[in-house]
Amino acid sequence: MSPKIIKIFSVFALTLLFAAGTAEAGWSPFKTYSLQGSFADVKADVTDAIINQGLVVDFEADVGEMLQRTSKDVGATKKVYQNAVMLMFCSAKYTREAVEADSNSIMFCPYSIMVFELADAPGTIHVGYRPPKAGGSLDSRKALMAIEMLLDTIARNATDH
Repeated sequence: MSPKIIKIFSVFALTLLFAAGTAEAGWSPFKTYSLQGSFADVKADVTDAIINQGLVVDFEADVGEMLQRTSKDVGATKKVYQNAVMLMFCSAKYTREAVEADSNSIMFCPYSIMVFELADAPGTIHVGYRPPKAGGSLDSRKALMAIEMLLDTIARNATDH
């Protein structure tokens, strides 16, 4: 077996072990809060919560509309979302701290918060984010924890959790 194949296999095996270990520990790649309400109102509340942190929504991706529009192209028959958007933004302060601690942390900017309503559960709105998890130095972990706390504050403020 070539060294390249062994390396690829090793990376794949480590990825599977990491995934199994985090699943057993109860770790999830998402943090989500849910509430009853209007999608438009909750999305506005999330936008306000971002603005209240002194930040600006740079981009809004209407993922639900894209999935619906392309469903026939990929042979999909199930409508997953009634509404689904990703609100993207960044913080110069938090990103600066993260990239100074580890230049790879640029991958976490822009930050995104999802707001969605499932097609089979109208009126229940979900607001969440992906916690930025990474290894590295203590400074890097602290900077990413500050970003996670920012995202959690925004999601909690928007959902009254």
